[in-house]
Amino acid sequence: MTGNHESNPPQALRHRLKFGGMLLVCFLLSTLQSNTVASENRILLTGYVMDSQNNALELAHVFETQQLIGVTTDADGFYSLSIPHTDTLTVRFSCLGYQTAFRIIPAEINNLRVNVQLGVESKELNEVVVTGQQRQTQSFEKLDASRIRMMADPSGGSIEALLVTFAGVSSNNETSTQYSVRGGNYDENLVYVNGTEVYRPLLIRAGQQEGLSFVNPEMVREVSFSAGGFDVRYGDKMSSVLDIAYKKPSNFEAAVSASLMGSNVYAGHASSDGRFTQLHGFRYKSNQYLLGTLDTKGDYRPSFVDYQTYLTYQWNERTELSFLGNFSRNQYDFTPTTKQTDFGTFQIKRNFTVYFDGKEQDLFQTAFGSVKLNSKPNNRLNLSLQSSVFKTIEDENYDITGQYWLSETPIRNNQEDTENTSIIGTGTYHEHARNHLEASVINLSHQGSYILDRHNLKWGLGMQIEQIQDDLVEWEMRDSAGYTLPYNPTEIQTVYNLRSNLRMNSQRYTAYLLDVWRFRRTSGLYIIHAGLRSNYWTFNREWLISPRVSMTFIPSWERNITFRLGGGVYYQAPFYKELRDTAVANGQTSVQLNRHIRAPKSIQVLGGMDQHFIWLDRPFKFTIEGYYKDLSRLIPYTVDNVRIRYSGKNETEGYTTGLDMKLFGEFVPGTDSWISLSLMRSQESIDGVQIPRPNEQRYNASIYFQDYFPGNPRFSMNLKLVLADGLPFGPPNADRSQATLRLPAYQRVDIGLSRVFHASEDAFMKQGLFASFKHIWVGVDCFNLLGIRNVNSYFWVTDIQNTQWAIPNYLTGRLINFRIAADF
Repeated sequence: MTGNHESNPPQALRHRLKFGGMLLVCFLLSTLQSNTVASENRILLTGYVMDSQNNALELAHVFETQQLIGVTTDADGFYSLSIPHTDTLTVRFSCLGYQTAFRIIPAEINNLRVNVQLGVESKELNEVVVTGQQRQTQSFEKLDASRIRMMADPSGGSIEALLVTFAGVSSNNETSTQYSVRGGNYDENLVYVNGTEVYRPLLIRAGQQEGLSFVNPEMVREVSFSAGGFDVRYGDKMSSVLDIAYKKPSNFEAAVSASLMGSNVYAGHASSDGRFTQLHGFRYKSNQYLLGTLDTKGDYRPSFVDYQTYLTYQWNERTELSFLGNFSRNQYDFTPTTKQTDFGTFQIKRNFTVYFDGKEQDLFQTAFGSVKLNSKPNNRLNLSLQSSVFKTIEDENYDITGQYWLSETPIRNNQEDTENTSIIGTGTYHEHARNHLEASVINLSHQGSYILDRHNLKWGLGMQIEQIQDDLVEWEMRDSAGYTLPYNPTEIQTVYNLRSNLRMNSQRYTAYLLDVWRFRRTSGLYIIHAGLRSNYWTFNREWLISPRVSMTFIPSWERNITFRLGGGVYYQAPFYKELRDTAVANGQTSVQLNRHIRAPKSIQVLGGMDQHFIWLDRPFKFTIEGYYKDLSRLIPYTVDNVRIRYSGKNETEGYTTGLDMKLFGEFVPGTDSWISLSLMRSQESIDGVQIPRPNEQRYNASIYFQDYFPGNPRFSMNLKLVLADGLPFGPPNADRSQATLRLPAYQRVDIGLSRVFHASEDAFMKQGLFASFKHIWVGVDCFNLLGIRNVNSYFWVTDIQNTQWAIPNYLTGRLINFRIAADF
């Protein structure tokens, strides 16, 4: 008994283990079977999402509409989506700024490769086609302005006319295409066309002399603009980058336009095999009609002509050769006769009357050519070699005498008391100039990029030769009541007398290295641009090192938000005007080049975010960005109209800080409009005293609004409104510390109305000559709708007692313009 009792427990244990093992095996088999069944009941979708040009679309959303399962594409546009197997599935492919596509997956499919192309989303309800909202993953904002034709713009439909409605960008002169960005001056803005920096004439001193902007809107494929925080590929200036890409036509296309301000002819063509493409654009502009609204009357004869061409040849699948050429001739002839300006207060009306004798003749001729060879040995490596030449010949000649008197009339009971009008100043002035400048810039550069896993390495090397010849003879003489100013009882003196005979030859060497690193974490997608830029100039033997970094973060918890943070060191490498230092001897001011000049320096920090959202069933985007710039080694300057006069020395330091906001979206269904607001403070220190910098605009609000007639979108309207703080100014030839006064606020409204005719919808478009056109636009514009008299600068009158009177120089008045455009 005892033995049996001792042997039973192990046997029972063996039975229990055997039973447990059978249960475990059954569980594992059932689990394996269930997993096998589960895997058999899932569909694996993989593929690529591309745009119409077969470029990868990152962050495209792939979403199964029934079970609400989705993923986003990576940097190569690739996605992988596992979906439980049910009946026929519907998968939606979408990306911000592109058309949405749907694909139906049959029930019998288990694994499937689905590649999708998404077209760019756009609506053509009026003449300005702005493509859908695309995600901004760096400091650049993109705008497709290739069809700007009927925008109400006194400058003739330029890209810059749209830029001044962007946050952080301002202009207080409608006769000029120059603009200021976040407190910087006009010389601090970079402009690139197809990767080549382009230049403006150097002697221009007034908007009416300026002529045409370099960029031909009809030839543009894409516009990218950065108001700050741009990477090391762009330099060396402190404020902004306007990066223009010209298009390559796929077949024949052409467009013509004309208005009371000028005309434009454009044609593009591609060979039958698509290997050779060509663009040609011819523009003519005369703002004589616009200048007739100024206070200064006379014979205005401006004539501005521009020709551009862009040629490309596809040598083979991996090699392309391109050429960009431009020639412009800007002639400005002016014979003034009279000027009458009324100004004053509610109690006193002042009148300034001038009778002129003499004339002005200016001629600015520029030529530009760039050849670029681009090679792509494999899918990871891209190499290019580029050479460009820029030549400008500029002549400014004027001899103008003005005899003036300044009177004032008291106002009593809202009426002028003409019986008590008194003369408070009379005098004569004579302005003389014989200025000639020639400049040549020859550039040779290499750029490359290499994709390495999640990194995109980019580099560049460049050498530039600069040759400048400047012959300057310029003086002004004034007298008041028969006494020359400034008054000297023993000799006749001039207000200023400037002479120079300068020659400059220098070389500039540049290099940059940039790493674009993209990686994902559970928190979201990170995109980092980090790089280093260097610049050496033989003229002052200065070596500049500019590190820059920026990061974009797209959180996984909210794909409609994008955060940006960036900073770096930016320099304003002097070109020529900044070098001109003046020295006074024997009453004559001579100009010399300061070889000890140093590049102004800006340490910048900025941060911002984009929020995409739906409101009233329409897409919107709100952008906000704050920035701070620590400025040192500044070269003081003054602004008169569009002329910038530098002191030629590094004398000040300062700062600029501000906040930019922009709301972009479909305020009217099917049209894109935006509202911008900028707040800024920009100060510099002179002898320990803080004063506003010359381009400080403490506030700037703008609206670009598009609408169409209800029920008939062929009739459309576009409106541009600008309200900006006046710029600081001070007495002429005075110390910069006295420039604490301000111009009145700049206020302007331009509106345009147009009607578009379609070949497929209007019967007359199918007959005779009209059968050759795709569209015809007819429009009317009203410039300065409210008739506001904006002040651009002041003419200063000084009497014998040294009392100074500031006479406002008013800008253009209200004007009606007619225009017509057509494309083939």
